[in-house]
Amino acid sequence: MRRVRYDRTGGPLFLEEAPAPEPGLDDLLVRCEAIGVTLPVVRKVTEAAEPIPLGGEIAGEIVAVGEGVTRFRVGERVTGLCFGHGYADFALLHEAMASPVPGHADAVDAVALVRSGLVALGALTAARPEPGEAALVTAAASGVGHLAVQLARTRGATRVVGAVSDPAKSAFVRALGADDVITYDQDDWGVRADYALDAVGGELLTPCMAALAPGGRLVAYSSGGGTIRAYDLLVGAKSVIGFQMAHIARGKPGLYERWRRELWHLFEDGTLKPAVQRKFALEDAAEAHATIESRANSGKVVLVP
Repeated sequence: MRRVRYDRTGGPLFLEEAPAPEPGLDDLLVRCEAIGVTLPVVRKVTEAAEPIPLGGEIAGEIVAVGEGVTRFRVGERVTGLCFGHGYADFALLHEAMASPVPGHADAVDAVALVRSGLVALGALTAARPEPGEAALVTAAASGVGHLAVQLARTRGATRVVGAVSDPAKSAFVRALGADDVITYDQDDWGVRADYALDAVGGELLTPCMAALAPGGRLVAYSSGGGTIRAYDLLVGAKSVIGFQMAHIARGKPGLYERWRRELWHLFEDGTLKPAVQRKFALEDAAEAHATIESRANSGKVVLVP
């Protein structure tokens, strides 16, 4: 089979031939039909101390199962988070991390919706939204952000503001249902949001916090780090909540499953519309990474073997 690898921090990525992995205990061997490209994986290539397998979101057909698998059979279609080599023709998916793909949905829909949608829905739930509130979503044109903009409406937001890196993304974000779109470089964002879903972190935390109304909540689900002064929380009675999807997937499988069903229901009735900005061939993984790293995407970026 083919797989994408790199052998030093920063790359380059290259395609190599490798034997297909053997499923171990509780593993599914999946023939990959779509692979999601995410900023955390891109950052690991450029920042990790040593090369790591390129894992991430995959969707496809089960071709073999390991000992102990009870929920799935060969021939079924699944999506989920792969912790090994996921940029490949075949990848291993632990049964606990797998979700079935409905028959009417294709693999690209699944990879664009389920994992990114779970992060968006989880971050939104962590914000404890109330009907009538105003929402702020950073990285609003990203794979997660563009779903968060839509989901905020389902939880009663009467105003949704998207924050983006480039004004060229404004039309895309407004088409998702955002009332206003701002860019990161604006001196005053002019927003008084009741809650903010932040996927960027770093220096963006300061204007994001300033955009919150008194009593506002910021949900940080970025891998970008950053620091918030306790005084900034105190004077505005604001709060910061950290969210990580792995905590839910591993520790609260029942909640994970309920969120997954909700996402598919919203997809089926047309409320939630995942957008795929571009599909790249497996051999063009470096170009897909460059698209994500430069924040040039509007919607999900997907590899299609």
